[in-house]
Amino acid sequence: MIMDGKTIQILVAMVIYMAVVIGIGVIYAKRANKNSEEYFLGGRSLGPWVTAMSAEASDMSGWLLMGLPGVAYWCGLADATWTAIGLAVGTYINWLIVSKRLRRYSVRANNSITLPEFFSNRFREKNKHIMLIAGAFILIFFTVYASSCFVTCGKLFSTLFGAPYVVMMIVGAAFVLLYTLLGGFLAESVSDFMQAIVMIVALTVIVIISTIQAGGLGAVIDNAKNIPGFLEFFGLATPTLNADGQQIVEAGKPVFGNAAPYGILTICSMMAWGLGYFGMPQVLLRFMAIRKEEELKRSRRIATVWVVISLAVAVFIGIVGRQLFPVAHLTKGGAENIFITLATNSLPAILAGFVMAGILAATISSSDSYLLIAASAFSKNIFQGIFKKNATDKQVMIVSRITLLVLAAIGIVIALDEDSVIFSIVSFAWAGFGATFGPLMLFSLFWKRVNKPGAIAGMIGGAGMVFLWKLVISKLGGVFAIYELLPAFIFSSLCIVVVSLLTKAPSKEIEEDFEAVRAGKVEEA
Repeated sequence: MIMDGKTIQILVAMVIYMAVVIGIGVIYAKRANKNSEEYFLGGRSLGPWVTAMSAEASDMSGWLLMGLPGVAYWCGLADATWTAIGLAVGTYINWLIVSKRLRRYSVRANNSITLPEFFSNRFREKNKHIMLIAGAFILIFFTVYASSCFVTCGKLFSTLFGAPYVVMMIVGAAFVLLYTLLGGFLAESVSDFMQAIVMIVALTVIVIISTIQAGGLGAVIDNAKNIPGFLEFFGLATPTLNADGQQIVEAGKPVFGNAAPYGILTICSMMAWGLGYFGMPQVLLRFMAIRKEEELKRSRRIATVWVVISLAVAVFIGIVGRQLFPVAHLTKGGAENIFITLATNSLPAILAGFVMAGILAATISSSDSYLLIAASAFSKNIFQGIFKKNATDKQVMIVSRITLLVLAAIGIVIALDEDSVIFSIVSFAWAGFGATFGPLMLFSLFWKRVNKPGAIAGMIGGAGMVFLWKLVISKLGGVFAIYELLPAFIFSSLCIVVVSLLTKAPSKEIEEDFEAVRAGKVEEA
């Protein structure tokens, strides 16, 4: 790997950024290792700005800077825009109706500090069936999620430095693992706050400069209009591919077929991304970790503004990329590098390095959240909660770190395929969490009649339907080729309602907990 002067400047800028992130981990390491509550939930001490920005940065991950622009670059406005709209609406509603009730309920439910622990304590279970099932699904889906972040690292570093993808992917994974081992939840949240700022600045700078270089907004729009379906909300551009799956180029221009139809069912399918928020552990934990319930209103406003701006700019980056570099990326997976291409060709090297740090920021902010939550699900909920109930805090921390190593190794194996599409990996894991925990979270917070059998049926039914729909039913095509989150979310909800009504009502104690939370009569732990 031979690097020229420009590449060296980019590398220097990224190293500076990485050093700052590591520094945050060092600063908070002592407090993080004080006990498991500090390590996994930061002692419920987050302020409104850190709560909001860290929740969104950990949620959006590298797909905001690579996956979403890649979708817009490849097939135009429709898929990317309806997905973004669904996410923006889901973000607002989640903060509006879930955040306060969950913050309050997690304290009432024996001061729960993880999602499986909350569900288990919510239903006052003694044999910990809910905790085991919830912990297992978190391990499965977050391992897949973490692998998408490692793919992002691999694509970023291999594109920038010309090094083998696998080597760069492993280097990126090692850095993420080191940081997560070091600082825990509080360090992760504080650095996520910084990374959220880097991400939105990077997106905004690139889209402004690229639009100017493309000849202005009018030129970008005119170019997009010349591609059938590219700039439509109810149509989809269809790249014409050769036998190798690459887009055909004629006379220096990419070839597209006729616009594909885009109906109401497809719109609902893409907007269903917003349903995922109700079951997303990395976001829900921020609701539980804020220092005061009253501060969630400010957090909601901050988070919503950040999300709307970031998503809108990310989509437009894909559109302007088609104008400036129409044949730079000829595969669906390659299209996800359009942000890197724009940054390295539009900015001075040192600034491009800091913008590249934006991608790294998104990746780190997500993968450390995923690994930390998955490790807590095993060490705190499965190891201590079920198999060794008398485990000391020190033993829990040791098991947590071992779990981090194992999960990172599995994630690396999943990410070995260089042709992996980040957006596709994220969409599957997102559907898994949304359908497994989303309906259960809503019913747990707002329906007094939901019981333990209903909770178990909802989790298993939702997760099972995600796999069944993705791997079997969607292959039938037509109306069945919708995003698996939508049917799985509906099926999980039905399972919860039907099974709860057919089985014994919750105990008096559980109902009293529910009423106390609804009335706001909860004392801080």
